[in-house]
Amino acid sequence: KMTQQMRDLQLAQARKPPGPSSPNAAKRLYRNLSGKFRVNYTSFDEGSLVGRGEKEKLRKSYLFQSNAALFEAVELQDLDRVQEMLKHYSPEELDLNTPNSEGLLPLDIAIMTNNAPIARALLQAGAKESPHFVSLESRSLHLSTLVREAEQRVNELMAQVVNEAPSADCSEKEKQLKAWEWRFRLYKRMKAGFEHARVPDAPSSVHLSVASSSSLQVTFWEPLSVNSAVVTKYKVEWSCSPTFSPLLGEAVMDKLKELHFTIQGLVSGTVYHVRVSAYNMKGWGPPQASMPPFAIPSNWREYDGRAPRRRGQAEALDHLLGQVKTVHQHCICHEPCKNQPQSRKHSVSKSLKHLFHPGSKFLKTLKRGLYLTAIFYKDDNILVTHEDQIPVVEIDDTYSCLLMQDFLWLTKVSCMWDEILWLRQCVTVSQSSCSCILQTRFKMLLAISQMQGLLGIQDLGQVFFEPIKDKQGNILIVTLKEVKTNQTFESVRWVPVCKLQSSRKSVSSPEEPTALDMLLISIQDKLAYHQRSSHALSPGLYLGYLKLCSAVDQIRVLVPEQLPNILCHVKIRSNPNVSREEWEWLQKMASSEEPVPTEPEADRSQNPLFQELQVAIKELMTLVNIPLQEAKDFRLYSQEVLDFGDQVSFLLLLPPSDDVCTAPGQNNPYTPRSGFLTLPLQIFELGEER
Repeated sequence: KMTQQMRDLQLAQARKPPGPSSPNAAKRLYRNLSGKFRVNYTSFDEGSLVGRGEKEKLRKSYLFQSNAALFEAVELQDLDRVQEMLKHYSPEELDLNTPNSEGLLPLDIAIMTNNAPIARALLQAGAKESPHFVSLESRSLHLSTLVREAEQRVNELMAQVVNEAPSADCSEKEKQLKAWEWRFRLYKRMKAGFEHARVPDAPSSVHLSVASSSSLQVTFWEPLSVNSAVVTKYKVEWSCSPTFSPLLGEAVMDKLKELHFTIQGLVSGTVYHVRVSAYNMKGWGPPQASMPPFAIPSNWREYDGRAPRRRGQAEALDHLLGQVKTVHQHCICHEPCKNQPQSRKHSVSKSLKHLFHPGSKFLKTLKRGLYLTAIFYKDDNILVTHEDQIPVVEIDDTYSCLLMQDFLWLTKVSCMWDEILWLRQCVTVSQSSCSCILQTRFKMLLAISQMQGLLGIQDLGQVFFEPIKDKQGNILIVTLKEVKTNQTFESVRWVPVCKLQSSRKSVSSPEEPTALDMLLISIQDKLAYHQRSSHALSPGLYLGYLKLCSAVDQIRVLVPEQLPNILCHVKIRSNPNVSREEWEWLQKMASSEEPVPTEPEADRSQNPLFQELQVAIKELMTLVNIPLQEAKDFRLYSQEVLDFGDQVSFLLLLPPSDDVCTAPGQNNPYTPRSGFLTLPLQIFELGEER
């Protein structure tokens, strides 16, 4: 029956052009395939003389060639070439899971020749075994048929070569004979590989952890034995009984890029047992029970029934902002617009004249004052004016108020770039009699509107964490934004950063550079900071270190340069969830005022979180350059786990109370290693929100 299926498959695929018939032909084919495929496949366009039907035929021809080349690379056990093809072509382009005329898939050949490296590469790319092998008997019968037919073909060709006189036809027969001899040896090797294989051993280790109040995460490792065939599937089973009777559920994994599985839809507070078994072409191996032997779905919030801190906050703030806008629509700042049409006409006329006033253009040089600059970048290019200047507008040429308060206010405004016009209307209530601070902030809003109008862009990006000050009395506030798509603008153009830096002629001395020169000198650092501040942590539970230092007008927080939007940290584990049992243990440790765990203790060696914290604390102390013995006076923040979405959570490590925040003039004996910086607390909070 199996042989008849294969013959039917051969008839169904008889229209396909034949693949290479010898190893040398295969090598020639896939050696030149990449360039050939790349040139011809991407050269088709709508204006080509080749019709659509002809283009589709050519495309299918190249896809078939890539499929044939992959088969030949696997048969020749050329790992480098297999990896190269999997890297450059998608599984669909390679027809990765389409059987050849013998009913075999590339993965079948790899596992039956026991070529583990190629088999693993194919599995990670999504390769599967042939669905025709429904049993051990069907696979054995099919291999025997392939060997017998190949042997018969070799004998027929050998007889023809021996009996025929030398000729061109005879030379072709000799080539076919060599090809079939090679294929005969391949099939015999595959048959021997199948016959000598045995079922796989159990997975070497299975780790069970609590992923949430309704799920468990299972992580496992492949069997240690290298004598059996390559594992192609795993089965995860779970039950409330340690005997797994009855079985509550199972899942078969045939995508082996990552060996972990999350069991969803479980009941909180219920005990579950889990085991995992491996599969190869000889069948399923014995199961491996998990460690720990069972787990209970839960979350730390169940300890005291606490609701998520941020639940409903975004909606509440949106509602509050809507109420404020509604109130301001009827306030005095809008009355002139309703009751005095002549004044409105005059205001519009004045604003139109303002657009053509020299003050509404980008500035080339700075005088003593406060300025705003916007840096837009894409790859290694930034936006500049037609005079090759970074866009700069003036905020105030008589600036004398306290800068930090105004600067931090502007960083909050950066979360509402689309609301600048409305904010200006709100601030213009009584400008003539308002305070210096309110006047400065109104001028900031005017400058933002001017920058938005000149650039034609509403979103000016993120405010850099500190303004640039020079000795001439200039203060430059910098915003940064990465442009993801190719955009063109009327008043600005793209220029390579290195070209701008090399072409700009400084108008200041090296000893006293202007704020613009200082910006150009440090622009690469600012771009790097902006890119790093948007990076996200990989999923997991982290241990963060909270260290503050205060000044006269601000509090600053210690952060790593590589991730300035996150506290100094190390990763505890990949599972972000803290279970109820783990949180109870942390609460007991905090209530007994025990020191943080830095040394192993025999009675706690079975507590996985205790062991993970030990390793994390040692790593964190080394990172921030604090002797490990000092960590005995540190404490874990026990009020809550800090959740950043569903995939990242933090436990906080705090210094002694007197050392959490270093005051001005206070001696700090432990200076962090290089690679750290301090951000104003408000800037850090905004970066965290982004």
